[in-house]
Amino acid sequence: MKHALVRILSAAAAVAVLALPQATLAANTFYGITIHVSSNSIKVQNPKTQQTLSFEIVPKFDQVFSADGKTTYQMSKIKAGQYVGIIYDQKALGIRHADKIYLLNNANETISTQ
Repeated sequence: MKHALVRILSAAAAVAVLALPQATLAANTFYGITIHVSSNSIKVQNPKTQQTLSFEIVPKFDQVFSADGKTTYQMSKIKAGQYVGIIYDQKALGIRHADKIYLLNNANETISTQ
């Protein structure tokens, strides 16, 4: 009896994950100018659309890269007014958090795929 209940619950969980929209499962990318940086968050505004998003940053975050992804930087390298590309998701309790941050040049180039 317990085994059947476990199988039914496992199947229901698998169906629930498959029913979620792909946007909630995949990471997103946001490009813009840094407005605010602190030890636990970063706020970025897209100059084209004027959309502003805030992202939480976990302690000891070390995923800051150059635009080509070959050079890593400390979080202290990010300053207000700097172009960045942020790869983020909202999987953890629905909170938007940065997975990786790319430092871009003033042309606001897109992140190259490796």
